[in-house]
Amino acid sequence: MGIQEEFSEYSESVKKLPAAPSDEDKLELYALYKQATVGPVTIPRPNRFNMMGRYKWDAWKAVEGKSKEEAMKDYIAKVKELQAAAAATTTTAAAS
Repeated sequence: MGIQEEFSEYSESVKKLPAAPSDEDKLELYALYKQATVGPVTIPRPNRFNMMGRYKWDAWKAVEGKSKEEAMKDYIAKVKELQAAAAATTTTAAAS
């Protein structure tokens, strides 16, 4: 399986996590996804009244130097990390 196919698979599987990721994890995933699919930031930074837009823009800008392939690999690794954490939480809750 190529990196693009694996990236697409993990992009879908992240939607099926049993618990929503933290806001920080969501921003990281957003930034890596945008870098992998669009590339460097292409829009101006949102104004100060659009705080969520600014957070997303800042996160994307922070990964601007990564290649699309590197961003895909980092995205996949992050989703795997979140899946492992969710599995550990589920296993711990089931054992209790």
